[in-house]
Amino acid sequence: MSGTSEGPTSRTGASPGAGPPDVTQRDHPGSDLSELREYRAAFAAAALPMAVVDHLGRIVRPNDALGGLLGADPASLTGGLAAELVGLTSDSPTWQAYTEVLRGTRPRLRCTRRLKHSDGRPLWAEVTVAPMGDQAAGAGRVLLTVADVSDRRELLERLRHLRMHDPVTRLPNRTLFFERLAAALESTPPRDGSPLRDGSQPRDGSSLQDGSSPRQGRIGLCYLDIDGFKAVNDTLGHRTGDRLLAAVAGRLTDCAEADDHRTGGHLVARLGGDEFAILVDDSAGTHQLTELARSILTALQQPFEVAGHRLSVSASIGVVERSSAGTSATALMQAADTTLYWAKADGRARWTLFDPERNAHRMTRQALSSTLRPAVERGEFTLEYQPLVGMADEVVRGVEALVRWNHPRFGLLAPSRFVPIAEEDGTIVQLGRWVLRTACRQARRWQLEHPDEPPLFISVNVAVRQVRDADLVADVAEILAETGLEPGLLQLELTESAVMGSSGRPLRVLQALSDMGVRIAIDDFGTGYSNLAYLSRLPVSVLKLDGSFVRGFRYEDGAHPSPADETIVEAMVQLAHRLGLTVTAECVETSGQAERLRRIGCDTGQGWLYSRAVAPERIAELIGTRPPEG
Repeated sequence: MSGTSEGPTSRTGASPGAGPPDVTQRDHPGSDLSELREYRAAFAAAALPMAVVDHLGRIVRPNDALGGLLGADPASLTGGLAAELVGLTSDSPTWQAYTEVLRGTRPRLRCTRRLKHSDGRPLWAEVTVAPMGDQAAGAGRVLLTVADVSDRRELLERLRHLRMHDPVTRLPNRTLFFERLAAALESTPPRDGSPLRDGSQPRDGSSLQDGSSPRQGRIGLCYLDIDGFKAVNDTLGHRTGDRLLAAVAGRLTDCAEADDHRTGGHLVARLGGDEFAILVDDSAGTHQLTELARSILTALQQPFEVAGHRLSVSASIGVVERSSAGTSATALMQAADTTLYWAKADGRARWTLFDPERNAHRMTRQALSSTLRPAVERGEFTLEYQPLVGMADEVVRGVEALVRWNHPRFGLLAPSRFVPIAEEDGTIVQLGRWVLRTACRQARRWQLEHPDEPPLFISVNVAVRQVRDADLVADVAEILAETGLEPGLLQLELTESAVMGSSGRPLRVLQALSDMGVRIAIDDFGTGYSNLAYLSRLPVSVLKLDGSFVRGFRYEDGAHPSPADETIVEAMVQLAHRLGLTVTAECVETSGQAERLRRIGCDTGQGWLYSRAVAPERIAELIGTRPPEG
């Protein structure tokens, strides 16, 4: 394109030795000048807005389309800074990339910018800056193109809207909710007032220079679901259910818009099923969230007219409000989900505020639950034994085995901390079998070590699940045979509520154990709904009176005894004896209580007056003796 010879014959057709060609010949088709004019004509007439820009960023030559796009005479654009015309100075990364292209250290820049069309409407433009391949145009020059991509952008936004919104309620869906939540947490003002990650200053004035303390950003969330929504779907169909969800969404939106404390837009989203969330960015505090929750409950209590049906629903709401600093989306949602569960467990149709202390208890419970089964396998449990003392002579007759968990993190745990968990997840069957075997083995060891003393009976607590789910009869028979303990020296304790309602398999299990010679005791008797007539038909040998009755016998330390408790206990003892049952009084703490219980006719006593639960070595010292008081 320089016009120099490219071979034996020049492009004009003259031989190498001939004189310079006639300049008029350069104008004919195929000549360099003609080709250059064609390029320039094509550049000027192109529908794509373009401009040649020099190495300093000044426009050297714009085409007509660029002038038309910007609403200016193309000639007036010459000499102007291209970056200012198409918004390349609006952010540091784009400006840096642009200057690198001008210097020739970057091959290309492509970005999208929001511009203003000459007719006043906004448009989205794809701006491309690339070095020009024709070095004759000038070293360092680049070509700027500006493509109107508004239609494509609008289509993408419509597709994004469809992807980010729920088709039933038209609310933002889970994806958009978490995107907005992450953005809200990301834009939290730093504690030291330093710029945000995007280089901007904190929006709440934390960059003030007057020395005042910046207000820390806060965030709140109301997480709710509709109580009993499944029944609407099951009875009236999913179409009616969808219409109900849309109506609920409308009321939630109204509540969010009516929030008097609102400083920014609340995001109301459907997270799936009948679950909704209202995200409160820049929360004014807990009171704002609780008032919003109350307004939601009030709004949803009003009946809905849906598809010819008058429907009444309620909602359970978990409320979380906290500082944004140090909070992650995962932690916030976990807290909200936990609090929603509390609201449902507390009775539904209510809101519940997140309680860190209650959550810590839940986390501890969860930690215990996850390690309970392996703990049995690792041998982390141990047994202590509390004496059962004859009321007449105060001689130890037997002991109750009480399990303890020597937890590596939480220390020695009482049964109340882990037995309910074990009953829920079924670990109680495995744990109960270990307790039974260990206790029987220990009772047999005491018997062999003290052959001249009457053998102690061993009392072991049995959970309802062991009676219903496990082969308890086979386990007991196997353990007795394995340890050599006589069946009459084993007593199994079940709570009153478990025994009094026994029928079917549980009753057959109790009867089989009784037929084997094992004694059955009802623990905490008097606290449930006792059917005394039914009691006579059960294979029960012992009643253990609940400690709440025994406390009414106390005179010491300024305590006021309860005559009613004494009357009730005396009646229960007489009834038990007439049915051929023995009676054990629990929680005996003073000698005064023991004396009155002895006079009433209780057979054995158990409590701190005689001994706390102790190691098996200590029980060996008490065999055949009267335990020291206290």
